[in-house]
Amino acid sequence: DEYIESEWWALQEIWKKGLLYKGFKVVPYSPHCGTPLSSHEVAQGYKTLKERSAIVRFKVKGEDAYFLAWTTTPWTLPSNTALCVGPKIDYVCVRTFNAYTGQPITVVMAKALLSSYFNSEAENADFQSYKQGDKLIPYQVVGEWKGADLVGMHYEQLLPYVNPGEGAFRVIPGDYVSTEDGTGIVHIAPTFGADAALVAKQA
Repeated sequence: DEYIESEWWALQEIWKKGLLYKGFKVVPYSPHCGTPLSSHEVAQGYKTLKERSAIVRFKVKGEDAYFLAWTTTPWTLPSNTALCVGPKIDYVCVRTFNAYTGQPITVVMAKALLSSYFNSEAENADFQSYKQGDKLIPYQVVGEWKGADLVGMHYEQLLPYVNPGEGAFRVIPGDYVSTEDGTGIVHIAPTFGADAALVAKQA
């Protein structure tokens, strides 16, 4: 009891100094137990797994172009509220064709990752002679920016789910975005991840 009372005393002193505030934190949750999990509990059963990732097109508002965003958590896409770019990363606008439909498309992604998605032999190839199903899909870089230049741009909501209002569905900066994997643009669903919640709060 003495220990518990000392904790309540400390909490009261913190309250008196105006240092308590209400906030939100993303924590691991156990559907089995129906409770949040501490980092210690999560670490006990931790193992490295290979997961599939997805690349999703987000239409740039007012433009005939799409941001190509990468995610390892596609089940969180209905809760997307932002796209995150690395402020110092170079991004390009690429005119090409949709490999599945054969339709012309313009996409934005990190310059350093172009070779992961496009065959260099097809750069500036003849667009007129392309036919759906061709092995080489022509592409042409038609614009280039730093990530910082993309910050603030708006895009259309991917799925008509929850709209948190002003400030949502725009490009925000994040120093943790890299060009090691994906497209250099990361899907942000703040209610599902600590990193996403942090950059969303900062923006």
